[in-house]
Amino acid sequence: MADTNNVAPEMKKSLSLFNFFTIGFGAIIGTGWVLLVGDWMILGGGPYPAMIAFAIGALFLVPIGMVFGELTAAIPISGGIIEYTDRTFGRPLGFFTGWMLLLGNAPLCPWEAIAISTLLTDRFGAFPALAWLRSVKLYTILGADVYLWPTVIALGFAVLVIFLNFKGAGAAAKLSSFLTKALLAGMILAMVISFFVGSPQNGMPLFSQATEVASGDPTKATSFLGGIIAVLVMTPFFYAGFDTIPQQAEEASEGLDWKKFGIIPALALIASGIFYLICIYAFGTMIDWHEFVKSSVPALAVLQRINIFFYIAMLIIATLGPLGPMNSFFGASTRLLLALGRKRMLPESFAKIDQKSGAPKTANLFMAGLTLIGPFLGRNMLVPLTNVASLGFIFACTMAGLACLRLRQTEPKLPRPYKVNGGMFGIICAILAGTIIIALMVVPFSPAAMKPVEWMIAGAWILIGLVILLVFNNRGVRATATTAS
Repeated sequence: MADTNNVAPEMKKSLSLFNFFTIGFGAIIGTGWVLLVGDWMILGGGPYPAMIAFAIGALFLVPIGMVFGELTAAIPISGGIIEYTDRTFGRPLGFFTGWMLLLGNAPLCPWEAIAISTLLTDRFGAFPALAWLRSVKLYTILGADVYLWPTVIALGFAVLVIFLNFKGAGAAAKLSSFLTKALLAGMILAMVISFFVGSPQNGMPLFSQATEVASGDPTKATSFLGGIIAVLVMTPFFYAGFDTIPQQAEEASEGLDWKKFGIIPALALIASGIFYLICIYAFGTMIDWHEFVKSSVPALAVLQRINIFFYIAMLIIATLGPLGPMNSFFGASTRLLLALGRKRMLPESFAKIDQKSGAPKTANLFMAGLTLIGPFLGRNMLVPLTNVASLGFIFACTMAGLACLRLRQTEPKLPRPYKVNGGMFGIICAILAGTIIIALMVVPFSPAAMKPVEWMIAGAWILIGLVILLVFNNRGVRATATTAS
């Protein structure tokens, strides 16, 4: 049997530093900044507590980003998180870490497809000329109506992402680059409008409880600090995505400066934090924020009141927004599956690389099937997966920190073009950050505690993972021993 580890050189090396940045930035920034900015203000008791929370959240996760930078620059292979933990803590924990990160990445592809369908139904369908979008109702699932034409269009967007990923990392990276520019255009548009029609006074007082809100769920925090904490506990979900950068490290262009690469995950986090801060401020000061949160999807509602052309422009940008996370998480998930196949933790077919495109063949097919299901499921079907995905993501991040710390001790001579700023202290900060977030999610009565249905999903995923591990672990160990001999 051919050694599947030899397929690595077949992967096309075409990604630049800017490509990696846009992959991470595009994964982080989706549609939340448009669809949920009002909810953030309600939760925090104003735009300023929400801004402070997002700033702290970004800084909180920066050490984790630097850990990924050190590990990836030292061991630049696809699905590297599996290699890091396998190398430091053994094969079972290596598989489990990759499996949990897959939980954090893969569901977001169909989720983003649903986001596109929802925007088409709710916002574009409100235009009289586009009423046909809601003319053919297919069915209702978990209280959410699914319409034919938004589903078809969302499928078209999904097919575009799938097609580009089948062509290889270079083609997918071009989409990420385009979407990054589109998102920046949206941010600049919001800034300009806020500058001319808004006022910082619209965001005052620094804290107050919003009672008249479109969501029906008023501000529960009772103080400025309480508002910051209420938003802070959910920021990790909106920063998830920088972990997609290391998963495609094997496709870095020849001659890439790995020392500069090391800081890219942290830079993607910081840039995303700045993006969120500007957007919260811009939308929170266009009009009195208490009036702002009375509308459904207020970021779009207020623009509709100010100027219809601005509204349409932002609506188009918001509809394109989900393509960024879908594209980045699709690529990251396929590389995780590729790595699991190479390690013989999944069927060896997942290790196959397309000779022409350099893309993982079976992994792409698997993710394509998963992504195409999304538009048919309705907006309420995958909502519980958000917290579950966050748990999988932050667990893998914490394991990356532990692996980085362990490698410093077990392999001190391993070439490290980039090292975590602050040395061992920086690594420990990353581990503590991940541990605190996990605790907030799993400890009962925590503001971010997972709900019973979310525990059921997580439990089922872990159980499936244990079955796969039992089936493939011994095979992989035997195959590795045979290769070594």
